[in-house]
Amino acid sequence: MQDTDERTASETDRQGLRAITYWGYAAGDVANNMTFSMISAFLLVYYTDVAGIAAATAGTLFLVVRVWGGLTDLVAGATIDRTRTRWGRFRPYLVFGSVPLLASLVAVFTVPAGLPLAGRIVWAYATYALFSLLYSFVNVPYGSLAASVTQRSDERTKLSAARSLGAASTGLLIAIVVSPQVAHARDLQHSLTISTIGFAVAGVALYLFCFATSTEAVAPRRTARPSAAEMVRALTRNVPLALLCLQSVVVLAATFAMGAVAMYFARDVLGDANLFAILTLAQTVGMILAAMAVPRTVARVGQKRSYMVALAVAVVGCLGLVVVPAGWVTVAVVLFGIVGFGIGVVNTLVWSIQADTVDYGEWITGKRSDGTNYSLVSFSRKVGQGLGGAVAGWILAAGHYGPTAGHALAPQAAMAVRGALAGFPALALLVAFVAMWRYPLSEQRHDRILADLRSGTHPGSSGRV
Repeated sequence: MQDTDERTASETDRQGLRAITYWGYAAGDVANNMTFSMISAFLLVYYTDVAGIAAATAGTLFLVVRVWGGLTDLVAGATIDRTRTRWGRFRPYLVFGSVPLLASLVAVFTVPAGLPLAGRIVWAYATYALFSLLYSFVNVPYGSLAASVTQRSDERTKLSAARSLGAASTGLLIAIVVSPQVAHARDLQHSLTISTIGFAVAGVALYLFCFATSTEAVAPRRTARPSAAEMVRALTRNVPLALLCLQSVVVLAATFAMGAVAMYFARDVLGDANLFAILTLAQTVGMILAAMAVPRTVARVGQKRSYMVALAVAVVGCLGLVVVPAGWVTVAVVLFGIVGFGIGVVNTLVWSIQADTVDYGEWITGKRSDGTNYSLVSFSRKVGQGLGGAVAGWILAAGHYGPTAGHALAPQAAMAVRGALAGFPALALLVAFVAMWRYPLSEQRHDRILADLRSGTHPGSSGRV
């Protein structure tokens, strides 16, 4: 019997992927989100309420470090496209990068209490910047695997759905584990340190499982060694990629602003920190339903229409959260589910769409640069993450937010929480809707591009795109 690791791209596309490949790929994003979800949901609360860093300072920190993380994504992408090993270009990074990455997560959530404020801020910058660097050299190769495992759009959509299910379930798990600690732990610093160590151990095992069950079947047809100028040209010539990067900035800005203040909304607006787990559950259920619905929906109406409808749904949910009364907990939970469904569809489709833009880029240039392409999208998402976290912190500061232990949140601060949670995200998602409305790469056009690539012709290289 032929070993799976020796299957060619054509054989993989003809036979389809094995079930264990989907499970393994999902496990990789479970590991990713043991760091990603922990930071997106709890780092701002940790900085303001445990480390004693002001909300505005933390917001600026998010912007600076996450833009730095975007730059390290570009470096990682260029490095990965030069990588050649017996295990492939991408998979080795899952093994050798996982332990340092997960150790850095523990350091991020262990700011020494004995340091003066300036020292705590320096520690926060240094550890978060190190984490972002290491995350780039694990997440970029992980994400690039989808374009290398198969060229079939339907299989890529299923891989993206598996990834989204892994991410959503991990976000829920972390909320269930950590939110009671925020509400009740006598020593929150010690509690978070123990939790991040546990996530680190589990994460290493999951990355190894992803490595063992994945196969890089699509080999680059030409060695890509992109310079900074070539990256810029990739964006200017690859219109689908450029539009995907634009919408990635604003969607991640919306998502991270909402995630950064959801705990504040549960604790300080709805009045119970334990409600954060329920809100996260509702959002996760929405994301899981979205991931399950995407393959059939895309088969009927296509990726672009599915994506745009999902953005519209998320905007409606955000606008509801701006105005929902504090006592209407059930309505708030439902609205979180609606937003989760919309964002879930978007996050499921974005990686399938990104993989299609890799094929388009090869079609117009003659080079296949999976890592560079993925890193450009990832850079855009990091910029969005930084923007979202910064805007959330700045809005809280404008509302004169302060740690709430022992006192109620002032009306101005409560309005700031709502603005960061849902007002800003609604505006950002509207921008994403317009960007995707302009997206030109349909399923039919992608099929024609694949046919050209398989026949060895590249009409796009002559400018006729």
